Amino acid sequence: MNHNLLVGQSGGPTAVINGSLYGVVSEGLANPEIDNVIGMINGIEGFLADHTIDMAPLKENGELERIRTTPGSYLGSCRYKLPEDLSDPVYPELFQKFTEKEISYFFYIGGNDSMDTVSKLSRYAATVGSDIRIIGVPKTIDNDLVLTDHTPGYGSAAKYVASTVREIAIDASVYDNKKSVTIVEIMGRHAGWLTAASALARNGYNTAPHLIYLPEVPFDKEDFLLDVKRMLFERNNVIVAVSEGIRDASGNYISASESSVDTFGHSQLSGAGKTLEFLVKEKLGVKVRSVEVNVLQRCAAHLASKTDLDEAFTLGQKAVALSEEDVTASMVTMRRISDAPYEISYEHAEIRHIANEAKSIPREWINDAGNDVTQPLIDYLSPLILGEVPVKYENGIPVYMDVSHLAKHQ
Repeated sequence: MNHNLLVGQSGGPTAVINGSLYGVVSEGLANPEIDNVIGMINGIEGFLADHTIDMAPLKENGELERIRTTPGSYLGSCRYKLPEDLSDPVYPELFQKFTEKEISYFFYIGGNDSMDTVSKLSRYAATVGSDIRIIGVPKTIDNDLVLTDHTPGYGSAAKYVASTVREIAIDASVYDNKKSVTIVEIMGRHAGWLTAASALARNGYNTAPHLIYLPEVPFDKEDFLLDVKRMLFERNNVIVAVSEGIRDASGNYISASESSVDTFGHSQLSGAGKTLEFLVKEKLGVKVRSVEVNVLQRCAAHLASKTDLDEAFTLGQKAVALSEEDVTASMVTMRRISDAPYEISYEHAEIRHIANEAKSIPREWINDAGNDVTQPLIDYLSPLILGEVPVKYENGIPVYMDVSHLAKHQ
């Protein structure tokens, strides 16, 4: 019997998710105990439809290295929720396919919903006595997975957010003769980690963003208007960073479509920035515009953090190493040893303590007024965006891996 490794990606992509894939695949192919590495096309959903790809030829033809700096999910993604009921027929179907493909190792690269999949597969494996080693590799720009200091993908997205906010601030300062407000809406449904990263845009000549609003603190429109008015007394151009998931004291999102939810029941949020733009225009009567960063913050591989990419790769390697130590039903994690010099330790934690939990920004890392962040958060964030990743360019445009293989399975 062969001992094959199966790897997939799930949820929203990041600039470095393929760094983790590269770590898993390269380590798996180099391991004499592993006969082959198989990729799931479009995650567990694609695997159920028998959509897989042999990863070994990528190493043989010299293309595997280029996966590392390609944004998006090379294997494609899905948002497929496994049933809560472990007696559902999908579970024996999956494990039968594992047997047919001689799978001994299962790795899933993703965020909270992906770790839910790892948890359910692990629990089912325990009930049927399967010895498949099942491990989650963390990924999410939201940085909301528990029991790990941070998640791959976050550092690069934070770097993009901070860079973009600084550029927006410089742009806004060009016309200095009129009062203006620019509202930058940044991803973050329940946690404000990405929006908080906008504070890294500040330096000796740039004080923007002047206001930061996160989901961890109830949002009050009247307080917001007072904050903006106060800032307009001090300067002509006010830059505001706001999370898409800000909500009032009753828990209602400032802007959300109740008719649109994904398969995990998450509201599909957008429009918080536009809502506040209309509010400022109506109540304060100044020039105002909103900018929605949206998916740009998760696909800008040309502005990736080297620290982030290196950690993503190492976590992929670590997952394979842990599986060889008979670790299963777990997620690889990072524990911070120090901020300066920045040092982390690669470890693991049981998936049952991680799946369906969410990590918010500590309240003490947000100022008392709820409209800015404090120095401990800056200290936490600063190392994660360091370093630049060399990207190959052709005709002035970055060159990434061809992902046309995904279209064949759509």
